[in-house]
Amino acid sequence: MSNRPESYFYTKSHEWISNEGASVVVGITDYAQTELGDVVYADLPKVGAKITKGSSMFTVESVKAVSDIYAPVDGEITAVNEELKNSPELINQDPFKAGWMVKVTPTEEVTASSPDLLTVAAYDSLIAEVSK
Repeated sequence: MSNRPESYFYTKSHEWISNEGASVVVGITDYAQTELGDVVYADLPKVGAKITKGSSMFTVESVKAVSDIYAPVDGEITAVNEELKNSPELINQDPFKAGWMVKVTPTEEVTASSPDLLTVAAYDSLIAEVSK
């Protein structure tokens, strides 16, 4: 049984995407934050930054490593989660709500048929494979 929201989309690099009108919200999955360990810093991008699917948007630093967070879509950053500057641990505590990272206006609509995006069932299968 998955603890991941059914209506979200997921990437093979462990980001999640939630449609919110004309924009999407992006964060990392519970699996990703567990693998990272305690997040101590999020180097969030600037509002207005253009992003390209598959490229690094920014980094997060944990007690284990510095990790890139990859853009799941092409678009423009329209908001960043300012709470993470003083409380990066929100990423560990609640990766799907309080720990969201950026909002993006994508250049194309994000749907179940979007290339490289996984449904929750497909993402659960991916996690089962990497966890073997």
